[in-house]
Formats: sequence, C-alpha cells, structure tokens
Amino acid sequence: MLRRLSIVLLLLSFALPLHAQRPEAALSDGEVEQLRESAYFPSDRVLLFVKLLDTRNKSIQDLYAHPRKPGREQDTHDLLEQFTSIADELNDNLDDYGPRHRDIRKALPKLLEATERWSSNLKSPPDNEAYNVSRRLALEAIRDLREQATQLLEDQKTWFLAHPPPKENKNAPIDMPR
Repeated sequence: MLRRLSIVLLLLSFALPLHAQRPEAALSDGEVEQLRESAYFPSDRVLLFVKLLDTRNKSIQDLYAHPRKPGREQDTHDLLEQFTSIADELNDNLDDYGPRHRDIRKALPKLLEATERWSSNLKSPPDNEAYNVSRRLALEAIRDLREQATQLLEDQKTWFLAHPPPKENKNAPIDMPR
C-alpha cells in the first residue's frame, strides 16, 4: 500500500510542474479545434495560421486606433506574446511540411504577403518598455517565417516540377502515420 502511494505521489509531482510550465494559452479552445480539423490539409492549416495571426495583429492595431485605455501596454505585451507563440507554431509546421513534400504552394505566397503586413504593423505602436522585448521577439518570429516560407516556396516549386502530384489526389487529405 505504501509503495502504491509513493508511486502516485511521484506521478503527481511530475504532472503538476508540467501543468504549471504551460504558458498562458495563445489560442482559444475554438481556435485549437479549428487547427485540429485542418491537420490533414496542410495548405488550409497554413492559411488558418495566417488568419489567427491576422486576428492578433488586428487586435494590436485596434488598441492604438482608439483612445488610450488603462492597461493598453500590458494588453499589447500579451497580444505580442500570443502572436509570437502562434508564429513559432506555424514555423514548426513548416519545418514538418518541407521534408515531407506537403503541397502548400498556394498558401506560401499568402503567408509571405502577410509577413510584410505584420512586420510593418507591429512596428507602428510607440516604443514602450512594457512590450519592446515582446515586439522584438515577434518581429524575429516574422523574419524566421519569411525566410522559411521563401526557401520552402523555392524548394516546393523545384520538387513539384520534378514530381507532379496526381490530378485526382490534388485535394485529398495527407496520409497520417498510424
């Protein structure tokens, strides 16, 4: 009995830090569900990430388009942190799609266009120590996305020129490992 209790306590000690280490959710439950539903369609998933990042970007713009409200700097910080987290997740997805030759050629130009928009928009709020570091991290994440998307677009053009996808499977979901 004592042995079982010690095992349970040991397992709980591992579970609690894992929960505590989880950062505040950058995505709502609905957004997470949308990402799950798009998991089998890489191009749609990339476009969904662009939409989610556009939403955060628009929220930051709205904070500065209206009269100043208390807590604006903290809200900006939080939105920039969410933006960076989502951009990093998109970058991880691109890392996965590249070597597996997932066809995301239609989504990549839209992503590249969006990186230009995000970069200029995130530079527009005035300097403030409350969010300058978060803004710099977000801009670095955008730069990484732009570099990765540019390289991936060239790689995909070359790959699919040499290996054209079959016509009937163009919109078919990707095969997932079992």
